[in-house]
Amino acid sequence: MTQRRFKDMDWMLRDLAASVPCIRHIVVLSADGLCMAQHGSERDSGDRLAAAASGIKSLAQSIATELPGDEGDVKMVLLELTGGFFYLMSAGERSYLAVTADAEVDPGLISQRMRDLVLRIGEHLSTGTRTPERAAP
Repeated sequence: MTQRRFKDMDWMLRDLAASVPCIRHIVVLSADGLCMAQHGSERDSGDRLAAAASGIKSLAQSIATELPGDEGDVKMVLLELTGGFFYLMSAGERSYLAVTADAEVDPGLISQRMRDLVLRIGEHLSTGTRTPERAAP
């Protein structure tokens, strides 16, 4: 995908943030932890969140393989932390949507809005497998 297509997602990320009070950050990331789009944070913060979310996704995949009949697919991860919540949701092939929110957020509302967003733009978020020719220098 081109950088321009990711720029076109800005309004959708802003819409998610506006529809759920208490959202702090929204990041769309590739499975290998690259920040593809973000809202509510500086570039460096978005990059750190994308990298951390990728690590959490990998841990969740390891746990999923321990469940009978599971092939390690991660649909959603929710962490409740002292300062708020972290959500990670599959958003297309090899793409994920990560959201941080304050402790006062409505967990059901944020989950529903994230699912709505993924359904609307999931196919646009899919990223292909990285090859050496496509990898960043």
